[in-house]
Amino acid sequence: MVINLPKPNSQFAMKTPTTILAIVPFLLLYVSMADSDPIQDTLLQCLSNLSQPLSPPISSVTYFPNDSSYTPVLQSYIRNLRFSTPKTPKPSFIVTPTHVSHIQASILCSKIHTLQVRIRSGGHDYDGLSYISDVPFIIIDMFNLQSITVNIEDESAWVESGATLGEVYYRIAEQSKVHGYPAGVCPTVGVGGHLSGGGESMGEDLFWAIRGGGGASFGVIVSWKIKLVRVPEVVTVFRVERSLEQGATDIVHKWQYVGDRIDDDLFIRVVVMPVNRKTQKTVKAKFVALFLGNAEKLEALMEENFPQLGLKHDDYVEMGWIESVLYWSNYPVGTSADVLLDRMPQAENS
Repeated sequence: MVINLPKPNSQFAMKTPTTILAIVPFLLLYVSMADSDPIQDTLLQCLSNLSQPLSPPISSVTYFPNDSSYTPVLQSYIRNLRFSTPKTPKPSFIVTPTHVSHIQASILCSKIHTLQVRIRSGGHDYDGLSYISDVPFIIIDMFNLQSITVNIEDESAWVESGATLGEVYYRIAEQSKVHGYPAGVCPTVGVGGHLSGGGESMGEDLFWAIRGGGGASFGVIVSWKIKLVRVPEVVTVFRVERSLEQGATDIVHKWQYVGDRIDDDLFIRVVVMPVNRKTQKTVKAKFVALFLGNAEKLEALMEENFPQLGLKHDDYVEMGWIESVLYWSNYPVGTSADVLLDRMPQAENS
């Protein structure tokens, strides 16, 4: 829009300042109204009305598609890139709560406006169930709620759902060398998704609803109280690979029968991986183990119960429990435990 100002000698010259001041606010109001989205405004008003007047307010942690931070926030915890395309359904808005009031308001407003709620606490949802939907939806992304309080006296910890498993392991190790927690082997998995994703039979209806029934179906769990377990100061690990030529097929077959029976303090995991050679494609089996005890005892157990794996004395490595967490995550021996605080998987950092 062009505004023609009167000439200095015009009879309207003395009125020019008042005229311009009157026009400029009108233009700003016009531009603001043109850019405003009435649906967005309605949703934001609903969120503000139903949440507590906290600092920060819910408006500062809510992102709509026209916000510059919307796409980075949406994509930051998407690990499966097939769900990060222009055709992938996108949420009407994303809330990254810092307080339970933000979660409550998001759920209530979603119900009022017929929006489905998706809850994301980590990023290892490779099916995309926590951040896509076939119907209009929102995302409650829990990554701001990541506090961890460890109580060694009663061997427990309160963990918010947005924390990662690596952060949990790190905070436990800060307090004790003889306590741990049995969860996933990948440190960047979110606590909320990991703990609510199981289907174990526990008997209590509420616990079934949280786990066997699917966490997102019954509510948003803000924090969990977990029970720590005792671990010895020295644990033993090993990692060996066997090709088809080395009898991998028979070894895996044997593992299926003895792997869970050798000792209650021993866990052996098998990963079958493809191998690309110049002349052919084949596979190999990788065996990774953690034993809550010393190498001498584990070596005797393996020789008696699983000699087919063909372990040598040097394959057994003793270390502390927190070091074993790093070992299982494929970090070199001697890596600082600080890497467990990195929320991005190694593949994305390299």
